[in-house]
This record gives sequence, structure tokens and C-alpha cells, in this order.
Amino acid sequence: MAVTKTKHVAEKGKVFITATFNNTLVTVTDMEGNTIGWGSSGLVGFKGARKSTPYAATTAVEAVARKVQTQGLREVEVYIKGPGAGRDAALRALKSVGLRISLIADVTPLPHNGVRAKKKRRV
Repeated sequence: MAVTKTKHVAEKGKVFITATFNNTLVTVTDMEGNTIGWGSSGLVGFKGARKSTPYAATTAVEAVARKVQTQGLREVEVYIKGPGAGRDAALRALKSVGLRISLIADVTPLPHNGVRAKKKRRV
């Protein structure tokens, strides 16, 4: 008889979605910031150009969300970062799994003035 070991976590947590042009990374933490579960498009089995698709993002988010749901997570705050294709698909996947979304925040870093410009070329 196999005994499955699942750690029970709080009902509220945070989901950090990083949608880059090449991949979609998902990290689920409790409210203090301790990681409960994580995943990515590559971890689910997508390779190459297919990793950056919305479908790959959906699959990655669903896999992580189901894993943390079995540990007792019910309500999440979602923080999305990056310009990738998986942004909206990841949100839809969280909703379809059955997690209650209490907050959606875009935390994409934006430069106020950027780096210093290259010096002018002299000919």
C-alpha cells in the first residue's frame, strides 16, 4: 500500500507568471512568499518555438494549479510579468482549474529613462 505524502498549505496564495517571448514560467507561493509549486512550458514537455505559445502556457499553469489545489490552495493573487504570448491564456487556465482570483496585477518592469545612450559617432 503506497502512502502519498501531501503537505497542507494555507487557502490563500500568490501566483507569479513570467511570460517571456520564449517560455512561460509559473511560481505559486503562500502569502509569505514561500514556494509551494512551480512549472514552465518546457517542464510540461514543449520544446523550441512551441514553448512560447498560449496553449503551452495554459498547459503549464493547469499542471501547477492542480498540484497546489490538492495541497489545499483555493484563492490566489496573480502577478503577471513580461510581454509574452502566454499572459491571457495563463489567466484563463487559472480560472478554468477552479482557483478564485482575488487580484490581478501587472508587474512588468518599465524603465523610467533607460540606460545611458551610446556616444555620438565621429567620422
